[in-house]
Amino acid sequence: MTRDLASRIASAKRERDRGANRASDDASTDMNGMARGMRMGTEFMAAVIVGAVMGYLIDLGLGTSPWGLLILVLMGFAAGTMNVIRVVTEMNAATSAAPDNGKAGGAVNNSDDT
Repeated sequence: MTRDLASRIASAKRERDRGANRASDDASTDMNGMARGMRMGTEFMAAVIVGAVMGYLIDLGLGTSPWGLLILVLMGFAAGTMNVIRVVTEMNAATSAAPDNGKAGGAVNNSDDT
């Protein structure tokens, strides 16, 4: 009777550990997605801010206010958009190059149409 109880306890602990591992894998996937989103947002905002600062400094030096600021903010916006597109393209290439572990949620063909 004691061995039966000990084996049931050990089995329950193994199941609990498997469930905890699955939960941590899911959490790491969510954080990975959050990290990707933060990277894209940071890339975009950095380009716009750098453009704005450079435009402001050019306007200050040349006295062309507000044209340098406006032009370089627009250029920063374009550069930020291009950076985000580049990052997304790199991430998609890395994702498609990685082997599929069945987590992608794609359709599985189980039919026997031979």
